[in-house]
Amino acid sequence: MTDDISREMIPIPAVKRFPSYLRILRQARESGRKNISATELAEELSLKPIQVRKDISSTGIEGKPRIGFVIDELIAAINHALGWDNPTEALIVGCGNLGSAIAAYGGFDAYGLKIVAAFDKDPGKIGTRIGDIAVYPMETINQYIKTHRVTIAVIAVPASQAQATADLLVGCGIRGIWNFAPKDLKIPSDVVLQRTDLATSFAVLSIKLRKKLAEETGNDYSEYDI
Repeated sequence: MTDDISREMIPIPAVKRFPSYLRILRQARESGRKNISATELAEELSLKPIQVRKDISSTGIEGKPRIGFVIDELIAAINHALGWDNPTEALIVGCGNLGSAIAAYGGFDAYGLKIVAAFDKDPGKIGTRIGDIAVYPMETINQYIKTHRVTIAVIAVPASQAQATADLLVGCGIRGIWNFAPKDLKIPSDVVLQRTDLATSFAVLSIKLRKKLAEETGNDYSEYDI
């Protein structure tokens, strides 16, 4: 199984494909299967088998001829490569519709992520709960981070508040930020930032759909390299 050094060398495109592999592997395991081939994974994801084998090889797992990969072993190896076998606690800032939906989502456990607290400045939300997660006042966030040694924060505040929120979190010792706010943040180089932009995702969906419809009608849509 991969160690921390080799984990850092796994190509980002492979990392992005790993969650899709896990979804298929878990479904296969739930159906009672013990093994799966690279060809099956490739067909499910419209990839080439050689690409799948290359991705999986970065985890240190090798398949066997005519048998393929042992599903349990491959799931464990991918989880380890992603660091999902070592649960990480995170907090969320912003308990509006989006923030509440993120906090209430129960699927993060499968990714080794546990939302442990939520923070908001709205007095009407402070003291309430989102499922099992308590909502605390922003004034207590610094102490909470230091007491519980949380290193990851999810930002789900309006764009106008996003930079100030990021600055506060960095000052409190947060080392990783998952940003859902529609705002490009400026953070120190020693803090890891990942942005999830719903508008960008929809723009890609829209273009792909228009290209597909154009292909079906015989129109030229070649200017979009997607």
